[in-house]
Amino acid sequence: MATSKIAQHHHCRSCGKAFVGDDAFCSAECGDTNQAVIKRKKKQLLFLYAISFIVLIVAILFMGL
Repeated sequence: MATSKIAQHHHCRSCGKAFVGDDAFCSAECGDTNQAVIKRKKKQLLFLYAISFIVLIVAILFMGL
């Protein structure tokens, strides 16, 4: 019974496709897509922090009255 070995490879962090190389992404397009996703998630997190802060301030003001 012969077994074949799989060549050393990595999986793209964006699309999951297997590729040979040392990078984290299989192509520049996947790298750019990942950067856009990270940027969008950062904006969402900042928005969540801002809304939470506003709700906290409003709650404190109503508790004081």
